[in-house]
Formats: sequence, C-alpha cells, structure tokens
Amino acid sequence: MSLKHFHYVFLFFALLCDGGLWLWTHLDPETAAEAGASALGAWAGWTSLALLGYGLWYLFRKSRHIIV
Repeated sequence: MSLKHFHYVFLFFALLCDGGLWLWTHLDPETAAEAGASALGAWAGWTSLALLGYGLWYLFRKSRHIIV
C-alpha cells in the first residue's frame, strides 16, 4: 500500500471515529454526560467538518500532484 492510499484509509477511519463520537454525544446525551464526554461532542463535530474538508481538498487537489 502506498503512502497516498494509507492517507486515504487513515482519513476515512479518523472521520468515521470522530463522526461516531459526535453522533453518540447527540443521540445519547445522558450516557455521554455520565462518561464525561458531553463537552467533546462539539469539538468532535467541528473536527469532523475539518477532516471532511481536508479529505476533499487532498483527494481533488493535493493528491493529483503526487506520484503513485
């Protein structure tokens, strides 16, 4: 697996985990508050958006100039 493809896989799983944390804190706020993770929900949402933006930028702009 090339470094470029590893980057795609890493971004996918980072976005999946971060989005899952955001979704969990919004769908089950009582349990998130008991675990002490309710404040992380907003951070996870913003980080998910940032990762999505970076992933799209990397996919359509940056990776075109990288040799496989």
